[in-house]
Amino acid sequence: MSYPNTGETIDLLKSLVSIPSPSGNTNEVITYVENFLSEFNVETKRNRKGGLIATLPGKDDSQHRMLTAHVDTLGAIVKEIKPSGRLKLDLIGGFKYNSIEGEYCQIETSSGKKYTGTILMHQTSVHVYKDAGKAERNQDNMEVRIDEVVKNADEVRALGIEVGDFVSFDPRVQTTPNGFIKSRHLDDKASVAILLQLIKQIKQDNIELPYTTHFLISNNEEIGYGGNSNITPETVEYLAVDMGAMGDGQSTDEYTVSICVKDASGPYHYEFRKKLVQLAEENKIGYKLDIYPYYGSDASAAIRSGHDIVHGLIGPGIDSSHAFERTHESSIENTAKLLFHYVQSEMVL
Repeated sequence: MSYPNTGETIDLLKSLVSIPSPSGNTNEVITYVENFLSEFNVETKRNRKGGLIATLPGKDDSQHRMLTAHVDTLGAIVKEIKPSGRLKLDLIGGFKYNSIEGEYCQIETSSGKKYTGTILMHQTSVHVYKDAGKAERNQDNMEVRIDEVVKNADEVRALGIEVGDFVSFDPRVQTTPNGFIKSRHLDDKASVAILLQLIKQIKQDNIELPYTTHFLISNNEEIGYGGNSNITPETVEYLAVDMGAMGDGQSTDEYTVSICVKDASGPYHYEFRKKLVQLAEENKIGYKLDIYPYYGSDASAAIRSGHDIVHGLIGPGIDSSHAFERTHESSIENTAKLLFHYVQSEMVL
């Protein structure tokens, strides 16, 4: 038995996080995934929302599975061009302004031009602003300093920058000799890399799946509706692969696969959860059960949209979610192993 190669997964992850893809502007990264899968002759199609669905046939085509991970990320959009030539932002996704203070960013115009900048407090300089450390980190006080010679709003508009342009954050991806991966957007590009590597392994080893299995690379999860459509009537099991959230009171860590019991949407399917635990224990896979209090997934979005499915959620443990994220290669490996055994297992129902 050969598991997906963790080193290759991490290399793929580094490529994915380096492609800007805030929710609403994901065509470039979806195209990258599309091209990756085409190398292994995987059947894919785009849905109207811009997500990508890959399908692998199984022995039983009367019952289907769907696995999903999302390639869209947190980001921002230009709300206002200030008289000073700086930009005011509106956030895309659920995070706080303090988590992007000092971050390098990229502004992409509607014509495709790209400019770099830095997200700063207006009152940054301690030599000028007495309240630099006390001022609230919010939309009114934070702005983008563009790396161009611009002194007013007209000069910014002359670059082609306008209200509605997307702003993405520099991932600053790094790997350490002892196995850590530090980067923005590990939520959820770590899971996307794991699923792509799994598909590659299935194709290269000619593994015959017991059921026709769909892999949805969704592109609107961060705004709540990425995985709520394109679910075939034959789909019985729907497994979201998304980050496990760490913090006080959580059991999730950076070294195991997190199996979600409940999030803000309510409990996940009990029998499905127990089956995932059984697979982990039978195959000596490190796992943790956990509850994420302020969290929703593509699987919960699918349930809310009325689909009659068995739903579950697993993923690698990610520290400092929606901010300065980090995980470890062992969490990537344990998640990949559980998925490898899951797609070859029998249905819960």
